[in-house]
Amino acid sequence: MAGSRGLSAPSDQTKPARLLPLDALRGAIMVLMALDHANSLIAHGKLEFELWADQFPHYAGDALTFLTRFVTHVAAPGFFFLMGAGMVLFAVSRRRQGWGNPRIMRHLALRGALLITLQFLVENPAWRIGQPPDPNIYFGVLYCLGGAMILGALLLRLPTGWLAGLGALLVVSTELLLPESRGGYVQYAPLLRMWLLPGYTQGMFVLYPVMPWLGVTGLGMAYGRWLARDRETACRWALWLGAAALLLFVPLRLLNGFGSIRPLQDDGWIAFLNLVKYPPSIAFLLLTLGADLLILGLFARAAEATLRPLVILGRTPLFFYLTHLYLYGYMGQWIDPAGIGIPRMYPYWLLGLAILFPFCWLYGRFKQSRPADSVWRYL
Repeated sequence: MAGSRGLSAPSDQTKPARLLPLDALRGAIMVLMALDHANSLIAHGKLEFELWADQFPHYAGDALTFLTRFVTHVAAPGFFFLMGAGMVLFAVSRRRQGWGNPRIMRHLALRGALLITLQFLVENPAWRIGQPPDPNIYFGVLYCLGGAMILGALLLRLPTGWLAGLGALLVVSTELLLPESRGGYVQYAPLLRMWLLPGYTQGMFVLYPVMPWLGVTGLGMAYGRWLARDRETACRWALWLGAAALLLFVPLRLLNGFGSIRPLQDDGWIAFLNLVKYPPSIAFLLLTLGADLLILGLFARAAEATLRPLVILGRTPLFFYLTHLYLYGYMGQWIDPAGIGIPRMYPYWLLGLAILFPFCWLYGRFKQSRPADSVWRYL
């Protein structure tokens, strides 16, 4: 029943109920994402990016450093998957309010364009707080989310099976299309970087190319169709889908071939879990999306009251994302520009969350009070 479990909480009789487990999952991965960024901006503890080519992080048995990074990996796949599901649920909701498909697609395309703009005008300066100017233009997660949203809007009318198949095809094709060389600096064309190959080239640094993450978005859109048709069954089955993905991850990783992009560095447990994220390998997505779905399934079985704090954060993702970068960036400069190390960083991560929580609550209330076609709905 609504109110006793986390599946729905309608605010009135005219609006369709929101799916609290989705909002709670989004809030949970935002909390973990904030840990990663506090690590980077306050502790200065992050090592190299988990890139498909060139250098790869090697933790040399440092379990704390590895785990601090590892637990945050669920964030990016979760964001793209939930965005895909949210796009479908948004379309269903707006059609009930009389919106036509062109208006829905235009809204999503404009929001995608806004995300890309915010990448360069708002997010990128946050990463440079207290740092010397960087001649390279950074193409990060907001750029990729925006690109995937614009292209995903064009796919909204595809059948569910086509969405799932296309999403899986893009994920698998990513590894099939990667150049064989895993070392050496190559000046790949900028458009190839933006679409497929993370790395540096010609004054730009691309960490999130669109193609593989559009695949994750497509999978999320297919799941969103299931949610729109039968939310209770879809949420209940998330637990089993997540468990299946985690079980499939183990033999794929043990084979140490296709699906991992890069071979194991050694035979330790850290190397086994140290996966290629840029672009996401199949093993990486099985592990992280499996964990996300597992959490979603557990949240669907949780009492509504236990989800509320995460739901508040999960309903203001863009506000939280941009604000937390500046908060942790300036916090790091105030505490010690040279970094304080990972153990001392953890209390400041929690302090940042405590500071952000009431602002997210206030902004969420304000945003929900705006009409459906308000410019605030884009944020």
